[in-house]
Amino acid sequence: MKVAYFSMEIGLNENIPTYSGGLGILAGDHIKSAADLNIPLVAVTLLYKRGYFIQNINPFGLQEEMYPYFDPRAFMEPLPLKVKVQIEDRDVQVGVWKYNQIGTSGRVPVYFLDTDLPSNAPEDRLITQFLYGGDQHTRISQETVLGIGGYLALKRLEPNITTYHMNEGHAVFLTLALLKDLGGDREKVKSRCVFTTHTPVPAGHDKFSYDLAGKILGEALPSNIRQLAGNDILNTTVLALNLSRAANGVSQLHGEISRQMFPGYEIGSITNGVHHLSWTGPEFKAIYDKYVPDWRSKPEALGDITIIPDSEISEAKRKAKKRLISYINSVSAAGFTDEQLTICFARRAAAYKRATLVFSDLEFLFNLSFDRVQFVFAGKAHPQDQPGKELIREIINIGKQYENKLRMVFVPNYNIWVAGLMTSGADVWLNTPRRPREASGTSGMKVCFNGGVNMSVLDGWWREACLSRVNGWAIGDDEDQSDDMAAAALYQDLDDMVTTYYAKPKQWLGIMRRSISDITPQFNTHRMVQEYFRKYYR
Repeated sequence: MKVAYFSMEIGLNENIPTYSGGLGILAGDHIKSAADLNIPLVAVTLLYKRGYFIQNINPFGLQEEMYPYFDPRAFMEPLPLKVKVQIEDRDVQVGVWKYNQIGTSGRVPVYFLDTDLPSNAPEDRLITQFLYGGDQHTRISQETVLGIGGYLALKRLEPNITTYHMNEGHAVFLTLALLKDLGGDREKVKSRCVFTTHTPVPAGHDKFSYDLAGKILGEALPSNIRQLAGNDILNTTVLALNLSRAANGVSQLHGEISRQMFPGYEIGSITNGVHHLSWTGPEFKAIYDKYVPDWRSKPEALGDITIIPDSEISEAKRKAKKRLISYINSVSAAGFTDEQLTICFARRAAAYKRATLVFSDLEFLFNLSFDRVQFVFAGKAHPQDQPGKELIREIINIGKQYENKLRMVFVPNYNIWVAGLMTSGADVWLNTPRRPREASGTSGMKVCFNGGVNMSVLDGWWREACLSRVNGWAIGDDEDQSDDMAAAALYQDLDDMVTTYYAKPKQWLGIMRRSISDITPQFNTHRMVQEYFRKYYR
């Protein structure tokens, strides 16, 4: 058995700009756990030499994007291999770079595909320059390179692939290459492919007109493509569902939503996790190594942490928080202190995530939080997402306007390194999406490995993990509630949380302990990858 894992973005570390957010970080964590567990897996993605952008916030609170050139030679090796992909009847050369992801007991190679070659036409060299840049034409060209180019590269590099795992529909064109190689036998293609969907909203599923698909893909499109991908428009998710032996969502709720969105298809669920060795900060690594030494290879061992003294948990949290506060104060004039309850909100800036919900009643917030709570915000908006950019501007302007009443800071250029700092140091991780639009979410899982607690809408993974006011806080449970109702529920929980933190420190420590022991054994990628192995890979 050997699995080929295809993903449009893979986040390995902050220095390799081939990820934008949750999908890429999840892919990177998946690969790292596969390496640790010695699961025979290889990964394929695109090499973005202008990557995803570096975020700058100008004096008016507006996001500005910078795209510095990324030189891959410091991190990976170019292979003496090129494959040809036809795009608009042109032969486009695709080069391959190799990155060896080393785990504790194995190795997973990651292959990066690159069209920025002198032999290609200028427009073709740009195909793999930007992650999620350009229009539909660029997008379908990138997906052609990923799916068909990746498949052709693996035929020569890894000839013994038994399963192709498509992480989202971006890679689905590999099924067209398989169809061609297998004589159009749909059942044989299905026997080789599995598919994971990550979005519970229709707009998140890639769709292309058949005119555009025919122009780009040409003879790669089979004659029965409309039967496979939809009558009126090529839906990459429908194509993947029709040509996969198994499909899944990324939480129990997301599996339910996916079956409603695509009736007639059997769609299961495997809830996401995080790579515990990547996301546990040095402070908690030290005490886990001391008291629960098996945790590195068996994160489920953290289910029993009774042996760890209260004082060591409290001290580890204090040190991790101090590390975060030191960074915040070094990049801003916030003047934060590690004595105050620190609430973090960090994720992609998108309207449905409701980053400004906490500001619905500012007077209440001022009275509740003044000299007791400090807020840390971070996140990037997609360059073409104007409402997302407006959310960032609104957060920053609120912080400036009420700096004498509200302790708040926005940390620019959220990346893997900043995420590690925030998830290690946060007392509370705040998450307020409109349910059920968050398929899973994983940032809150990282917090639990570091003794932090979650306050979240019961969406995605939190619906499975939360015991409200025992291992975290649940914000309502009504999909139809208005923003005003959600804000009222949020304030009620915030009031209880602030009181518990300051007036009931023993109870707060108990919630921290339950956050670790209830959540970390299950919500990690070691469990997740083993579940894929048992259910879908074999």
